[in-house]
Amino acid sequence: PNCTVMFADISGFTAWSSVREPAQVFRLLETLYGAFDEIANKRRVFKVETIGDSYVAVTGLPEPRKDHAVVMARYAFDCRSKMAELTKQLETTLGPDTGDLQFRFGLNSGPVTAGVLRGEKTRFQLF
Repeated sequence: PNCTVMFADISGFTAWSSVREPAQVFRLLETLYGAFDEIANKRRVFKVETIGDSYVAVTGLPEPRKDHAVVMARYAFDCRSKMAELTKQLETTLGPDTGDLQFRFGLNSGPVTAGVLRGEKTRFQLF
């Protein structure tokens, strides 16, 4: 089926996290990804996975929909706006340069194959 996949990460994260305590890095990611997940639920976007500061989501799967590209573009915009708001709020506890972090994303639409790869650690994958 056709769908739209968003690949996103946090611009400036590597430098920012290199001068932070692990608990601060966790707090940032937990706050941001929790907010992104709430937006995903409202927009019916499926989060595929997060790895570090990378976030992958899809529309059009597992429920096919014709407006998958529009929904994902709106989702990405909402996440970008929410991140700007949250990083400004977190500056007081995580440092003044926290507000400089930015949400960077790319969208790709087209046919995909999805499935569960079995092995030592079973994972849902898109191809």
